[in-house]
Amino acid sequence: MIDDTWSSALHRLWQAASRAEEVAALADDVYAPLLATPGVHLVVGTRWDEKHVLRYMRALSAGSDNPVIVATTRSMPGAAVREPGGAPVVTRSAVEGLDDSVWPEAEFLRQAPGASVVACTFRLDQRGWAALALAVDGTADLTAVESRLAQAVDVIVACHTGILQRGREARRASDDALLAEASLQMDSSLDVEDTLRRVARIAVPAVADGALVHLLRGEGPEFVAATHVAVQQQRALEEAGRHDPWLAALLARRGEDEDTVFLSGAALEGSPFAEAVAEAVAEAVTDAVTESVGTAGSDATAADARPAGDGPHPTVVSISTLRARGRVVGSITFVYQRPEARLPDSAFLRSLATRAALAIDNALLYELRRTAVLSLQEHLLPSQLPESAQWDLSASYAVGDPMLDVGGDFYDAVPRPDGSIALLIGDVCGRGAEAAALTGLARHTLRTLLEEGTDPGTALSRLNRALRQERASRFLTAVVATLTPRPDGTALLSTCSAGHPPPLVLRSDGTVSEVLSGGLLLGVLDDVSYESHEERIAPDDTLVLFTDGLTESREAGGAFFESVLPARLSALRGSGAAHIAESLAQQAETFRDSGQDDIALLVARWTGVPPGAGLLPHDPRIEQAALR
Repeated sequence: MIDDTWSSALHRLWQAASRAEEVAALADDVYAPLLATPGVHLVVGTRWDEKHVLRYMRALSAGSDNPVIVATTRSMPGAAVREPGGAPVVTRSAVEGLDDSVWPEAEFLRQAPGASVVACTFRLDQRGWAALALAVDGTADLTAVESRLAQAVDVIVACHTGILQRGREARRASDDALLAEASLQMDSSLDVEDTLRRVARIAVPAVADGALVHLLRGEGPEFVAATHVAVQQQRALEEAGRHDPWLAALLARRGEDEDTVFLSGAALEGSPFAEAVAEAVAEAVTDAVTESVGTAGSDATAADARPAGDGPHPTVVSISTLRARGRVVGSITFVYQRPEARLPDSAFLRSLATRAALAIDNALLYELRRTAVLSLQEHLLPSQLPESAQWDLSASYAVGDPMLDVGGDFYDAVPRPDGSIALLIGDVCGRGAEAAALTGLARHTLRTLLEEGTDPGTALSRLNRALRQERASRFLTAVVATLTPRPDGTALLSTCSAGHPPPLVLRSDGTVSEVLSGGLLLGVLDDVSYESHEERIAPDDTLVLFTDGLTESREAGGAFFESVLPARLSALRGSGAAHIAESLAQQAETFRDSGQDDIALLVARWTGVPPGAGLLPHDPRIEQAALR
């Protein structure tokens, strides 16, 4: 005969189990139908940890709606005889034969009518087990009681297993999201120290309570960043990262060990972590006591403020080696003061360490490349410009490519045998090693020819012939301007261009004019000739040569800097060459929303007299007005 009442109750129990977020939520759905079983007078449930410490007890009598709930941390070694091994174990016992050191439920079971106890012990997971005990009288069908108890336990175990599985899935999803966010955050910076600081900030408090990051240098681990959930411990953790000998020795011993190591207990003796975390816990407890006193009266104590069984957790430290592309770049140390269940697993820490190591290594490689590129760029440009009482020379160079490939812009100033000075500026198409090679060839070829007195047109033609003979795959533009002093204090400006943007002349009165120029690109056709254009410039007039990175800087609205350049240059009248060069470069970079070309500027203010004798006063208000 089918027991419809129990079948319906069991069906509802399974439904409740599928929705439950914790096993304790099933108590009402488990206890009520068991108490409805004929002959059952009391149900007592207990929860134990792996060290036979009673954590929880709940008792409900038939006819009562108010269970007795006890949360405790009672150690009962004698209960080891009841701990199940694998499958649930159902037993029958007489009430009078119960040992209180083994059965904490005895105090309730003795108060219930009846003389027998039917109990089932079952394992929930590796960290604990549980028991359900029923007080029954002589009218009970013990076989039916045992069957119902076993079925209820099956639901509880399945519910707990499902909760753990969903928890693991949620944690994996959370870990994956954290790893993805960590990658985005770390990859968004190419600065080594900023990347390391991001590693520490991302990990706390999501992964650990504290984090230290060290970079491996030639002389050993070098502290870079630290963070902690307790603000008061931030400095202590930083101090430990920089100077603590225990930590330094540990990191040195770790070497290239790829496995994450967890340290706790005796392994942390002499370390700075246990003391620092203990201070943080003490302060947190003090804060809790203060709050408790404010709300519950002056008799509150630290023990009152802390929930039973929720005291300070043991300090755990993990150390992961940061390895990328076959080499160790550093290490990350996590400090934990949390339940064991909330500690990350080794697989997650390895994944986080791998991502951090790659981000750090990318930043290191970028730093090395940046240093090499800047060094190479410096060798492609003159270390200094010539000085004379008749001209004020200055130059500016701004790298525009965020990937820092070597640019093809170049400039130079060459004193000539006849007392004139030749100013040259050029731009090789493209970037990289080939562009750098052509840059060096072009600049040094023109410099050598112009130093020997070769006229600019012939110098450009010979450079074009050299490029064609070398079968250069790139073309370049260039302009050469010579300033020849005249007896009246003026200078003859002779300009020869090979497809380069025309220079500008800023007159002393603030007017700006474009120097006429033309000519074919260099390296395209054989036997090309170049003609010069001549005009006069007066003292305090300024010649500005530049590459197209200046004029083609483009704002968000689509306008090019070329459209505002004359007005911006006019506003700089009365300025020295250095200020004009730096100001125009800075203005173009500020103006630019798109475009990654380098910006090169060569500025020559013709004085005709010793410096300072005729310089017009610079009015900053005019320059500021032009920027609006």
